[in-house]
Order: sequence, then C-alpha cells, then structure tokens
Amino acid sequence: MKNLLVLLGPTGVGKTELSLLLAERLGSPIINADSRQIYKDIEIGTASPTAEELARVEHFFVHTLALDEYYSAAEYEKDVMQLLPQLFQSHDTVLLSGGSMMYIDAVTKGIDDIPTVDVETREMLRHRFEKEGLEPLLAELKLLDPHYYEIVDKRNHKRVVHALEICYMTGKPFTFFRTNSTKERPFRIVKFGLRRERANLFARINARVDKMMEEGLLDEARRVYPLRELNSLNTVGYKEMFKVIAGEWELPMAVERMKKNTRVYAKKQMTWYQHDADIHWLDADKMNIQEMLKTIENEVFVA
Repeated sequence: MKNLLVLLGPTGVGKTELSLLLAERLGSPIINADSRQIYKDIEIGTASPTAEELARVEHFFVHTLALDEYYSAAEYEKDVMQLLPQLFQSHDTVLLSGGSMMYIDAVTKGIDDIPTVDVETREMLRHRFEKEGLEPLLAELKLLDPHYYEIVDKRNHKRVVHALEICYMTGKPFTFFRTNSTKERPFRIVKFGLRRERANLFARINARVDKMMEEGLLDEARRVYPLRELNSLNTVGYKEMFKVIAGEWELPMAVERMKKNTRVYAKKQMTWYQHDADIHWLDADKMNIQEMLKTIENEVFVA
C-alpha cells in the first residue's frame, strides 16, 4: 500500500528543514498544507519556502493563487485527492507538510460535503458582521441552527458567519451537513508532529517575526495594502502592519502584537493537534534532525 507521510506542528517549530530532508531522502515532492503560503505576493509574512528551498524539492500548493481567489479546505481536499494518484504512480511514499489544521484534516480524515457559498451571500454577511458585530449574528444562528449554536466557539466570528452562510444558501441548518465521519482513504496515513517546550517555541516565534521585519515585511504589506479587505490577507502579520500603514499603531507596538498573536495561534494549533491520537510526536528540543529522520523512516518503512 502507498503511504502518505504527514509532517505537522505549530508555526515556528522547525518543520521546513526537516520536511526538505525527508523529501530528499524519499525522493518525494512536498504537498504544502499551509492556507496562506498557497497565495502569491505574500512570501515574507507567510514564511513561504525560499527560492533555494523550492529549487531543492518540488512543491505543490505554494504561490499558486492570486490574493483575490477564493479557496477552502474542501477545495484543498479535492485538489490533493486528485493529485495523489498521479504522484503515487512514481512514489511509494508522498510527503504532506504544514501547519494548517483544517487542510491536514481535510486530506487525512475528509471533511463534510458542505455547499460552496456564493459571492453575494459571503459579501452580505461580511458587511453585516462589520456593521452590526457578532452578537446579532449569534442571535440569528440560535434561531436558524440551535444545535450548532450550542457547540460553536461563540468568540470565533468566522465559524459563526460560515454557519449562517450555509443556512442562507441552503435553507437548512449547518448541522444538517456536519456528519463528522472519517472517510476511508486508499493509502496508509502516517502522521508525525514536531513540538518544543513552550518557552523555546515562543523564542523561535519572536526571532522569526524579527527576521520577517528585517526581510521587508512592512514594505510587502504596503504593496498589498489596497487589497487589505480580502480574506487571504486577514491573517497575523499583515493585519498588524496594516495598522501601522493606516497610522493607527506605531511600528514597535505592531511588531510586539504580531509576536503575541503568532504565539496565540501556535497555542491554538497545539490544542487542535492534541485531539488526534494518531500523531507520533517528536521532541525537537531533545532530538537532532538525524534522530528524527531515522525515527520517521523506521515507522514508515518498518511498520
């Protein structure tokens, strides 16, 4: 049976170099699982693979979409599942690497077949959220889908808005489409996760933000500032830089806020991963890269 090897972990943990070495050993391309690196023109703020790294190993789903193109985890699932049979013709093991939780789950578990939201509905609810705030939308969700209202994170406006989008689009509750069942895949899935002690991970995140600033993140944000309302730019790094460009924040404050928000995101990633019992964890503080490579190879090729 063919293998899909998944390498995951929080932002800043050190997946990039390990994934490159793994891919080189396997002779495999890398299927990227990062919901922001898939876009063009935002290389610095998304910590995208460099030109040298892209030259070392063939990557898929890196810099393929324009900033104004809509893309979802459901579309990622469909695209990856179409790509894998082609790659498995010449590779026994294919590497998928990244940190976007929904993208990884979409491929390894499958996601529910939820209708695609049309542009008009998405824009209507986006404007309502901007004008009215979250509370009226929560009240409406309680009426249209009381079951989902009980379980949704009521501070996460994206999930609330998306559920309402589906209610409006279909005339049915969002929960009608949520089966939460795991799809069978015609290949073996092996998951490895990288983790570090929180203090070490946070130090790496802070250093990476400083490096982004040195590489020109503020200038990159200026170039895409006219498109700042797009969902592709509603992400840590650009949101803070846009505040600086608008004259609302001073740069040092924005940098510190970016570090904090990145650390918060990393904690959310680790919380998500903790619910997956299939992940083999590697302690990147205690193991060197060669030890990690050997552990992964033993699991993939010996198990």
